[in-house]
Amino acid sequence: MSGFNDRFLRACRREPVDVTPVWLMRQAGRYQPEYRRLREKHPMLELCTNPELAAEVTLLPLRRFELDAAILFSDLTIPFLAMGISFALKENVGPVVAQPLRTEQDINTLRVMEPEHDLPFVAESIRILRRELNVPLIGFAGAPFTLAAYLVEGGASRDYSRVRAMIYCEPRLWMRLMEILAENITRYLRMQIEAGAQAVQLFDSWVGAVNPAVYRRYILPVMQGIITALRTFGAPIIYFGTGTASLLEAMQETGADVIGVDWRVLLDEAWLRLGYRCAIQGNLDPAVLLSSADTVRAEVQDVLRRAGGRPGHIFNLGHGVLPETPIENVQVLIDTVHAR
Repeated sequence: MSGFNDRFLRACRREPVDVTPVWLMRQAGRYQPEYRRLREKHPMLELCTNPELAAEVTLLPLRRFELDAAILFSDLTIPFLAMGISFALKENVGPVVAQPLRTEQDINTLRVMEPEHDLPFVAESIRILRRELNVPLIGFAGAPFTLAAYLVEGGASRDYSRVRAMIYCEPRLWMRLMEILAENITRYLRMQIEAGAQAVQLFDSWVGAVNPAVYRRYILPVMQGIITALRTFGAPIIYFGTGTASLLEAMQETGADVIGVDWRVLLDEAWLRLGYRCAIQGNLDPAVLLSSADTVRAEVQDVLRRAGGRPGHIFNLGHGVLPETPIENVQVLIDTVHAR
């Protein structure tokens, strides 16, 4: 593609780039007036499952900002549609699962998807976007622990005590759930790559709820299996979680090309702990964007300073853009990153 900007992909491979690439989790979202207007007309699930609408929402931030990657507009729960799970996406609440999975019988009802048949709108959205974009397109999925957390708890939770209890009380049942989810996630991401996604991100939003020993015994082998299976397709794999400062070394053992870190750990310390053996993504506190332009510049420059100019840094927030973020501050962030 003429004029294709591959900074992001080169950074994933830890190759030199002219300036640090930047994209933002939830870069399409409620902080944008264009997005809010669409949401007034269309519920979230419609935006995710209509290929033309999903592509349009994905493109909104790219039309306004000079970002170095696009991420497919979708939701972590979309695979549930293909797995026989009844759920709703409730405003300001998140996913609510009608019948949480608590027993072996519950788990055995889960289907293994055929994504090309069950979720064809995802592949079609990707194909539309590849015709439009001059930057890489990132596909994504929820990681097994995070999807399991929603399924077992029934939705978001303060401490994810039910899912943690399943690990300790019924480890065989837990591993069965993880195996089913891993197979579905692998198939789902493979379909996205084959449709044209040039990188994929595994979101493990709630895995910070467990300690490193539990992670290594009950989660790491499953993550290694997913990443090994996807590696043959050649797309860089990003693995991101929140509250994972204690898990960084174990997360690197998954074999992911890029480890995403949240704002609770300093970027230079995180990368040092990772031994500079992988690329790193992050990690400005999203709340910084609620402050003044001068503060945004200073905090962005601090993250860049901590990265030290090493090949392999992808600038991002430590989680998603907050809905109340002034749109002007997003522009300040991007301009500051690209000025280096």
